[in-house]
Amino acid sequence: MSTENKSLAVTENKFEVILDRIVRLEETGVQFPKDYSPENAARSAWLILQETKDKGGKAALEVCTPNSVANAMLKMVTLGLNPIKKQCYFLVYGNKLECQPSYQGSIATAKRFGLKAMHANIIYKGDQFEYSITPNGLTVVSKHIQTLESLAKEILGVYAVANMEDGSIDTTIMIMEDIKKAWNQGPMNGNSPAHKNFPGEMSKKTVINRACKTIINSSDDAGLYGDDDEPKASPTEAHVSHQIAEKANKESIGFEEEETEDAGYQEVASNEDEENQREYEAALAAEESTGKGPGF
Repeated sequence: MSTENKSLAVTENKFEVILDRIVRLEETGVQFPKDYSPENAARSAWLILQETKDKGGKAALEVCTPNSVANAMLKMVTLGLNPIKKQCYFLVYGNKLECQPSYQGSIATAKRFGLKAMHANIIYKGDQFEYSITPNGLTVVSKHIQTLESLAKEILGVYAVANMEDGSIDTTIMIMEDIKKAWNQGPMNGNSPAHKNFPGEMSKKTVINRACKTIINSSDDAGLYGDDDEPKASPTEAHVSHQIAEKANKESIGFEEEETEDAGYQEVASNEDEENQREYEAALAAEESTGKGPGF
């Protein structure tokens, strides 16, 4: 058997082990959404990972420890996310692979916890905008009138309206200053082409994520989404950290062993086009500042 074929066989064996663990999740009582196939999602993720390379051009499946790959895929299916639908992305964090929900994934998950629809709107300088807070603490927009003239003016803030299945409505409002603070916490510092060219759309995604995470984290399965309190390193810093760790004298780690945790992270390049990659970096920026998951 050639070296290439042998490597492929080892990789496929890893996937079968992971798939077996996913199947056993159902046997232990983990409930998945009725319209969700964890096995199909896992196979889709595995196909994506076959083509995924880190910033240094190395395959993610070679860079990341087998345990971290397994855990990332287990997190994906536990959240009921599908990478083909861009509901999550895979990131390299040192020598670990992590599954990061996208804002589409946040909406999909929130719908499983009672969200019926989510809409976001931009508040421009010159708009007539009024809101109030009800006695039970819900925020309600009572008036928002825009003109074509105001659309060309400064963005003051953005709000997202969550319509729930039980008929309740709640609104999340963020002023532009807070949105920019969120962006500034991440590796792109709000300076990606997407942020510069489409600040309104990026702002809407930020507030949508905050609104969705409030719904998700207040549910019985709040622990599904982990919160990060500290900003992580930039992609460049992560690449340097990984190179240092790779060249250090370390014992190789087996599939069943505990893996060490390296500082820093870098975005994993996938089959996304360049614009989507840049936008995703923006997502990480907002996520890390709010501690509520991807903020774009």
